[in-house]
Amino acid sequence: MRYVFDNDLHIHSFLSLCSKDEKQNPESILQYAIDNGLKTIALTNHYWDSAVDGASGFYSVQNFDWISRSKPLPQTEGIRFLFGCETDMDKNNRLGMPKSRFDDFDFVVIPTTHLHMKGFTITEQDASTPEGRARVWIERFESVLGMDIPFKKVGFAHLACPLIAPDRSVYLKVLELLPEDKLRTMFTKCAQLGAGIELNSSDMSFPEDEAETVLRIFRIAKECGCKFYLGSDAHHPKGLTEAKDIFERAIDLLGLTEDDKFELI
Repeated sequence: MRYVFDNDLHIHSFLSLCSKDEKQNPESILQYAIDNGLKTIALTNHYWDSAVDGASGFYSVQNFDWISRSKPLPQTEGIRFLFGCETDMDKNNRLGMPKSRFDDFDFVVIPTTHLHMKGFTITEQDASTPEGRARVWIERFESVLGMDIPFKKVGFAHLACPLIAPDRSVYLKVLELLPEDKLRTMFTKCAQLGAGIELNSSDMSFPEDEAETVLRIFRIAKECGCKFYLGSDAHHPKGLTEAKDIFERAIDLLGLTEDDKFELI
């Protein structure tokens, strides 16, 4: 059976500082789920725990007290509205939340591809070449796979994120440079650990001539047994409105079935 668009596990509200859109609130997000017949959604505002040193200026404000202002989340019959977060990693591959904090969330999104934050998530030297960015892409993913965290409630966010590089041609080059043997080793471990792989709206919004380059890593992940969830990564209502068509296209291009779906227990 074809993969059914019934989940969106990466959604921001106005509490994420890169949103600040009061129309992007829990009530409107729940309405999006109702309108599209979704069964599971997750609020995943940006987050860096106060117990972890080294937060950037952007992250220092977005601690647990800050993002908890969204609770309690509105609920309705037939839809699970989960309290999650999108944490991050610094250039030393330090995760922005301790293991003890995972119990406070239903789902944790971990982006390894926020490579636009030079000096914080990537060094100036690594950011200067496609080869450096590709190496960091691999190192950050491997680093998370080696952590002692509850992977069955973890999702790897936007692996083909355009923020990998500031220029589109460099971005595509970075994706091409990712070695297949490394990808297969990492995705096999990811599948064994039970973490989810995100199909992100931004990643999946590519022209036809870029399809093979962008989708290569996801095809390999599928072959290695990884399971996929959907993430609009919406920061504004428009992102929710556009999500369905983007997801349906991605599902068809990857040939996903219900057997490929990541399920949160």
